[in-house]
Amino acid sequence: MDVTFINDIAFIKALKQGESKAYTFLVDSYHHKLCIYAYGLTNDHDLSEDIVQNVFIKVWKHRLKLKDDFAVKGYLYKSVYNEFIDQYRKQKPVISLEKKYIDALSIIVEDEMDNSLVKLIAMVKQEIEKLPPKCKQTFLLSKKEGLTNIEIAEYLNVSIKSVEAHITKAFSILRKSTGDKMNGILFLLFDQRMI
Repeated sequence: MDVTFINDIAFIKALKQGESKAYTFLVDSYHHKLCIYAYGLTNDHDLSEDIVQNVFIKVWKHRLKLKDDFAVKGYLYKSVYNEFIDQYRKQKPVISLEKKYIDALSIIVEDEMDNSLVKLIAMVKQEIEKLPPKCKQTFLLSKKEGLTNIEIAEYLNVSIKSVEAHITKAFSILRKSTGDKMNGILFLLFDQRMI
């Protein structure tokens, strides 16, 4: 049975009254979209499901505090993002450099609600694939594998200057397609500390 509400105010009222059909409507309307968004942040299906489930539980627990003009969609996406940050902090202590990139992610989330963040991540992955072969290999060794420039130079049997040039070129190409959001997206993709 598909449940619908006349408007958001009727929906919020039903949710605050603890009506199960309102909660069902909330989950049916947003679960899939939020899981896609969470997966874009985590790259982990199970963790994405956990994050979204936690958000729905919190909404239900705190439903009495909801205002009648509550913006459901924006709140849910922001809650998923906040839950992602909470999970990330539990898994790894946040050092100052990582905090810089978490702050960069906040800017992305503010700008890129809904599926556009997933699209942006996909676009960055695509741009990385299009990098010239040596440039791509050097960039991935640095950002995905976490090797230092010296280690990359030894591994590829090239000079450190060559490694630096390839990484600089990769950043330049990627920055053209993503602008100031690039560091946050790369942090999401590789979970590395970008410099």
